[in-house]
Amino acid sequence: MRDHGGNLDEAIRCHGRAEEDWIDLSTGINRQPYPVPPLPGTAWTALPTRKALAELHDAARSAYSTSAGVLAVAGAQTAIQLIPHLSGPGRARILSPTYNEHAAALRAAGWQVDEVADLAELAGADLAVVVNPNNPDGRSWPAEQLKELSSSVGRLVVDESFVDVTPQLSLAPDLDVPGLLVLRSFGKFYGLAGLRLGFVLGSSADVGALSAMAGPWPVSGAAIAIGCRALADRAWTTATRTRLTHDAARLDRIAQSAGWRLAGGTPLFRLYETGDAKAAQSALAEHAIWSRIFPYSPGWIRLGLPGAEAEWTRIETAFGDLASLPRAGPQ
Repeated sequence: MRDHGGNLDEAIRCHGRAEEDWIDLSTGINRQPYPVPPLPGTAWTALPTRKALAELHDAARSAYSTSAGVLAVAGAQTAIQLIPHLSGPGRARILSPTYNEHAAALRAAGWQVDEVADLAELAGADLAVVVNPNNPDGRSWPAEQLKELSSSVGRLVVDESFVDVTPQLSLAPDLDVPGLLVLRSFGKFYGLAGLRLGFVLGSSADVGALSAMAGPWPVSGAAIAIGCRALADRAWTTATRTRLTHDAARLDRIAQSAGWRLAGGTPLFRLYETGDAKAAQSALAEHAIWSRIFPYSPGWIRLGLPGAEAEWTRIETAFGDLASLPRAGPQ
C-alpha cells in the first residue's frame, strides 16, 4: 500500500484511542462539510438515469465555468487510474514531489515514468502530469503557462483537486486545447470525501473514451443528488472560500508560535518545516491529532485545517506543548 493521509488505522495502531477520539488533519479535506440534504428514496434504490447524470454534468459545467466535455467519476482517483489507458504506454513525466497515485497508475499500465522537478522538464513527454496547486507544497502555475506547456507534450493532465478556493488558477474555463485534461475533486472542498465524486473535463473525444471505460453508472444516485445541490450553492461556496482562507492564516500563526516555518500549502492544507517531522507528528498524536509526514523530507509535516472551534482549542493546546521540540531554524 502506498503512503497516504487519512490513515487513521496507523494512528490508532501506534498511539491507541478510539477512532472517534481523533482529529484527522492528515488530509486536505474540509472539516466543515457541505450540509447533506435529505435525499429521495430513489437515490438509494434505483439505478441512476442518464437524465440525472446529465444534470450533474451540467451542474459541474456551471460551477467550473466551462463548456468542455464533463464526466463524473467516483473521485478524481478513478480518473487517475483510467487516463493511462487512453493511449498505448509511452513516456510519462510528472512534476514532483506530488500525489503519488499518478506515477503508480501510469507504471501499472506499462508507462515509463520520470519524475521531474521543473515544469520545463515535462516538455517532450507523451503524457505529462501537473498537480495545480500542488500537493503537498502548494506550488501553482498560471493557466496560460500550462496551456503553453500543453503544446509541447502529447497529452497534459492537470490535477486541480485543490483549486476550488483559488479558481483563478483553473484551466476549466478555457479548455479549447486538444490533449488537455483537467481533474476536479468534489470531496475535498465540499468535505464529503466518502461520497466518492469527482470530474474529468476535456475534449469530447477524450471524455467519451473515458466514459466508455467507466461504464453506464460511474457514480451513485446519492452522489448525483448531493453533487447537483452542492455545486449550485454559490452562497456556500463563497462563504467557504472566505472561511478557509481566514482559517489557513490562523493555523499559520499557531504553528509559527511553536517555531515551525511555513513551507507551502493551500487554503485546504498547510505544509510546515518542523525540524523533526516524526517527533512533531508524535507530539500531536499525544493529543489525538493526526498529521501527514513524508518519506522524502525529514522535516515536513502537512496539516489540514481544523473544523469546529473545539478542534481549534485542542490544536492550540497541543502546540503549546511543542515548545520543547527542536526548532525549524531561521526563516
